[in-house]
Amino acid sequence: MGMNVGSGGGSNEPEVMLDINTTPLIDVMLVLIIMLIITIPIQLHSVNLNMPAGNPPPPTKEPVVVTIDIDFDGTVLWNGEALPDRPTLETRLAQVAAEPDQAEVHIRPNKLVEYKSVAMVLASAQRLGVTKLGMVGNEQFVK
Repeated sequence: MGMNVGSGGGSNEPEVMLDINTTPLIDVMLVLIIMLIITIPIQLHSVNLNMPAGNPPPPTKEPVVVTIDIDFDGTVLWNGEALPDRPTLETRLAQVAAEPDQAEVHIRPNKLVEYKSVAMVLASAQRLGVTKLGMVGNEQFVK
């Protein structure tokens, strides 16, 4: 144990302490950290899905499939027929979206096509309400 020895002068007055006492500050910070940990909600890394029970009935008819090919230069093909512009594509997508039993839309981009062409088709399909949408040929992008 140490002892603070004065300057040896004749005065009986103690010296002024220049160090700040950090113990109360550390105690307050620890309490705040514990309160923060307690109030953070528990993170659940699960996705809740309502899955159907039992076996689904077999489909009564084969689904209609519409294939949209996107060529390397951005040309959009609807079942093999080249579409001249975006409004024509959106008209056809709107027709598919308006059907009560929508056709399946398969998008098959070329490996060399720019992403903006694919994104344009996907954005149009989403905006117009096409719900049965799938990407075909993804194995060409895996190295």
